[in-house]
Amino acid sequence: MAELSVYEGKSKFSHMTSAHPCFNEKAHFSTARIHLPVAPKCNIQCNFCNRKIDKCEHRPGVSGGIMTPQAAADRVDEALKEFNNLKVVGIAGPGEALANEETFETLKIVNERHPELIKCIASNGLMMAERIDDIVKVGVSSVTVTINAFDPEVGAKIYSWIRYHNKTYRGEEAAKILRDNQFKSIEAASKAGLIVKVNTVLVPGVNSDQIEKIAKEARDRGAILMNIIPMIPLYKFKDLTPPECKDLEEARTIAEKYLPQFRLCKQCRADACGVPGQEKSVSPAQRAAGGEYYHA
Repeated sequence: MAELSVYEGKSKFSHMTSAHPCFNEKAHFSTARIHLPVAPKCNIQCNFCNRKIDKCEHRPGVSGGIMTPQAAADRVDEALKEFNNLKVVGIAGPGEALANEETFETLKIVNERHPELIKCIASNGLMMAERIDDIVKVGVSSVTVTINAFDPEVGAKIYSWIRYHNKTYRGEEAAKILRDNQFKSIEAASKAGLIVKVNTVLVPGVNSDQIEKIAKEARDRGAILMNIIPMIPLYKFKDLTPPECKDLEEARTIAEKYLPQFRLCKQCRADACGVPGQEKSVSPAQRAAGGEYYHA
């Protein structure tokens, strides 16, 4: 494998990014993290997403069950005994973290017990700008916002609907609301002093031409890192072909003009625990490509 590039972020963030396995490629092989599955509800429907309770399938949107905030906090206590290199507690589903009040309840307890741990949230960004004060209050220091389209006509192909302030939106109207809120969320999080990473799911033939627009706008709003990952063919996109290595590398080369690229994402379960770079399980898209370092 080629020598890893290491991104340690702007100097004020380096102490955190150097220890976060999803932000730093050295930490990816040495630092443990735990995902707490306390967020089952989602406020958008992606056409490649199928949330599921499953103990075997290894991909985002899947967990072995849903935990209560108290049980999740207790699980962190147990994990700290199992892993002396556990540094990060994250909430990444199996639904949308910010569509579930349990996310805030959980992080509040964890932060009270373990203020030294890095707390992070993965979100679609629809509600993040509105909840930024609550996010900061429970000790979150890093966030990941998944943005899959810049142009509403492309977003309309990726999202079936969004649910925003008790109203359901579809088509280009939904995609525009989501896009606008996502970039507002990056800006709000950055201004609040949080580290912001952007995830983009690459869907060949659908959003390949969106990568540069997303990367540039995300950088301008305050993101410091980008992670382009392959679409896993599920739900309405089950018959689409996932990107090949060359597709990912082309997209990353384009995006790298604006933001450093993270290349080792394992597309983890919502209840993952351990060191990502030491886990044998990989996503279905990675297995189909026949290699652990499909993303490299």
